[in-house]
Amino acid sequence: MNFGAVLLLLGGFLLGGAWSAWRTDEDGAVRGTPQTVLAVVLLLAALLATAAGILRLV
Repeated sequence: MNFGAVLLLLGGFLLGGAWSAWRTDEDGAVRGTPQTVLAVVLLLAALLATAAGILRLV
């Protein structure tokens, strides 16, 4: 397995983490600032890892 595929897997894992952090709980429908910041940071990391993986494969 080459490094590009590992980066793509890491990007998918981080994207799942971003989605999990973005979802609201059933009890409180309000997203807090830390939850939003964490989701955005994970999303950016996922996008960077996925782009690097694609560029590494090309």
